[in-house]
Amino acid sequence: MSDLENLCLKLNEIGAIKFGDFTLKSGLKSPIYIDLRVLVSFPLVLKMTAQEMAIQAKSLQYDSLCGIPYTALPIATLLSQELNKPLIYARKETKDYGTKRKIEGVFKEGQTILVIDDLITDGGSKFETIQPLEEAGLKIKDILVLVDREQGGAKTLKEKGYNLHAVIGIKHLLSVLNKHGKLSDEKVKEILDYLEKKN
Repeated sequence: MSDLENLCLKLNEIGAIKFGDFTLKSGLKSPIYIDLRVLVSFPLVLKMTAQEMAIQAKSLQYDSLCGIPYTALPIATLLSQELNKPLIYARKETKDYGTKRKIEGVFKEGQTILVIDDLITDGGSKFETIQPLEEAGLKIKDILVLVDREQGGAKTLKEKGYNLHAVIGIKHLLSVLNKHGKLSDEKVKEILDYLEKKN
């Protein structure tokens, strides 16, 4: 079994993949929900996640990483250690005390940043992080996520000039769970039909 296949099974085992009726951040309804916030409670699976993401990151050109709060920050922290690359992050809300910084960490104008997130659906939320980085004079070319829900995120980013890199596509994830008896053929078909309709 490949390391990636093992990671898919571990994500299912720790309850990061849920089946039911969910409303996503994008407002879309979905029969599958991927909740990677639970990773912080499973250090070995968190480490496996960072190792798989590091494989993809090594082929890209950048000076620093930027983790998107909140779910991606623990992943990006481990990734920073794996790659020996500096880490910054754009705050969700600007502090109204102390330094009042929008971006935490050390960086220089003109540097290239690899944006790290847990997953992508339609891609819209990534621009909330990209905007303050670019306003600070940083360059963004690539966004790396663990899971691509394959619902148009790559296309949305490409139209704005950014490249998406994903460790796991949702169809591959479903196929691994099905192969190992964790998900029925009927459930796989239901989710695939849903994905086709949403694209």
